[in-house]
Parts: sequence; C-alpha cells; structure tokens
Amino acid sequence: MKRLLRLLLPLLLLLGAAPLVRAQSVSPNAVLGGAPAAAPAAAPAAAAPANEPFRLNIGLEGTNKPGDVSVAIQIVVVMTLLSLAPSLVMLMTSFTRIVIVLGFVRTAIGVPTAPSNQILVGLSIFLTFFLMGPVFDRVNNEALQPYLAGALPAATALDKAGVPLKDFMLKQTRTRDLEFFLELGRFPPTPVKELPIRVVIPAFVLSELQTAFQMGFLLFLPFLVIDFLVSSVLMALGMMMMPPSVVSLPFKLLLFVLVDGWHLVVRSLIQSFQV
Repeated sequence: MKRLLRLLLPLLLLLGAAPLVRAQSVSPNAVLGGAPAAAPAAAPAAAAPANEPFRLNIGLEGTNKPGDVSVAIQIVVVMTLLSLAPSLVMLMTSFTRIVIVLGFVRTAIGVPTAPSNQILVGLSIFLTFFLMGPVFDRVNNEALQPYLAGALPAATALDKAGVPLKDFMLKQTRTRDLEFFLELGRFPPTPVKELPIRVVIPAFVLSELQTAFQMGFLLFLPFLVIDFLVSSVLMALGMMMMPPSVVSLPFKLLLFVLVDGWHLVVRSLIQSFQV
C-alpha cells in the first residue's frame, strides 16, 4: 500500500501543476476570467529614425552663368591668391620702398635692434594701406562690387582689378627699366597701356629698389658726417681705443630727435610716390 502511494503521489503532483504551467504560458494580453481578450493594438507604422550626425556636403558643380568659371576653379584661384598674398603686397605696392628706407634709417643711426623688425614691418604695412587707399577703392568699385553683384564674370573682374594696380606701378616705374625688360623678352615696340603684366611687375620692383637705395644714401650722409667728426676728435685727443660708434650714437640720436626725423622720413616717403 505504501509503495502504491509513493507511486501515485508524484503523479498527482504533476497533474495538479499542469494547469498552472498552462496558465503561466498564456499571453500577457489575455484577460482571465472575463470577456475574450481584445485584439492587440496595431504596431507603429515605422520606428523613429535614430539621430544621425550632421553632415557637410560641398558641391563643385559648374555655375549656370554664361562665360563664368566653375566653382572648383574659383576655389583654386582663391587659395592661390591667398598663398601669394604676401608676395603681391610686397612686390606690387609701395611696401618694398617703405620697408627698405626704414631699414636704412635704423642702420644709419646705429641701432640695429631699435625699432624692432616687427615694428618696422607693421609701420610699412599701414603706410602701404594709407598710400594704396585710392587704388584699393578703384579695385573695389570697378571689379569687386560688380562681381559680387553678379554683373561681371570672374575673368572680367580679375582683368578690371589689375588695371588700377598696373596704372600705379607704371607711374612709379622708370622708362629705361621697362625698355630693359622689353629688350630681354624680345618684345616688339609696345604702347604703355598694352604692356603685359609680366613686364610691368619686374620693372616696377627694379625701380623701387633703385629709388629706395637712393633715399637710403641721402639718409646716411648726415649721420656719416657725425661719425667723421667724432672720429677726428677722438684721434686728436689720442683716444684711439675708444670706439667712435659708441661716442657718436648719442649725438646721432640727438640730431634725429631735434630735426623730428620720423616725420621727415615718413613725409619724404609719401611724397615720393605718384598716386
């Protein structure tokens, strides 16, 4: 009897646990002990898209304006001009003459570090902007603004922008320097207004160097006289071991301050240009 109970007891336990197992396997949406479960809600049509990172698309399509260049070529031209901007400022404006003359003034006085190179270059740049103001205004009015307004294509605007700069350089260039480069390039006789820019720029730079050295020579003369006088006095006193430059430096500084040297130099530089 005991063996029979031992065999039936596990069977009864299994039979009693079967409904519980079936109840646990029912869907969570089913309603127990009531009306039949309603149909499940419809799934959303589409899941919300995940947040995508920001993207930057740069198009290089051609322009729709007739006679204009594509955007890719414009970008290349702008990057080239930015890389050549220092050379253009130094060689096609009044910067070359100004910075050379200011360097001669510093050397003639005898103070190679005062004012420093940064001050001389900065002063030369601002004087260049002051002198080239009318030329830059012409470039802005005749080329840049019409191009930005869409009235001129890029090639025409570039040609018009070069006309004021070319006129400025021709006013400062000696005739013999132009003839020199025309002869080297084997050009035929050419009117001044039709001179190519590859002839005007080197002739202008050569003329600027010559003018700057002439002004530097004239600036050296008064300070050279002071050096001669100081050397003669020291030789007469038998002070041959005393460096003349040390004794003459205060006198040169005094002379430069008394005659208001910086005003005279800047005025001479500005008046030497024909704008």
